[in-house]
Amino acid sequence: MSLIDAIRTIPDYPKPGILFRDITTLLGDARAFRRAVDELVQPFAGAKIEKVAGIEARGFILGGAVAHQLSAGFTPVRKKGKLPAATLRQTYALEYGEDEVEIHVDAVRPGESVLIIDDLIATGGTAEAAIKLLRQAGANVVGAAFVIDLPDLGGAARIEGHGVPVHALVQFPGH
Repeated sequence: MSLIDAIRTIPDYPKPGILFRDITTLLGDARAFRRAVDELVQPFAGAKIEKVAGIEARGFILGGAVAHQLSAGFTPVRKKGKLPAATLRQTYALEYGEDEVEIHVDAVRPGESVLIIDDLIATGGTAEAAIKLLRQAGANVVGAAFVIDLPDLGGAARIEGHGVPVHALVQFPGH
């Protein structure tokens, strides 16, 4: 089974006209999950990645597995108010309003090489906020990897505009 075939599409979720790309089916298929993790790791194998930053919530699942494969530490990038110790915070725009993500102040050391992982890149707002947050902490963001890219929404180009290479396993047209 190809990775694209392991991803379920749910029409009109969370609102009419949206085709939601659901990776829970990929995660539930042992072979597809393993293949996705291997393919996320492959471009960075041999690089000195010191931390993998996973974006809440599916980025935690994928990022933990990628960190393990790269022998790197794991840093959760969480929605505001979810981390117990002192945090750094970055605001980003949503379709209607804004939200914030946080990392612990001591989540990365200055100069550490960090790879960002999430399940999907759409407009790139959350990933861009993660880049800004990690850089504020002194990290060297060496790449961002996603299972799915929705290229029509421009997120990958937005991230590359910050000098961060983007690696995506599959692409779906539209939104």
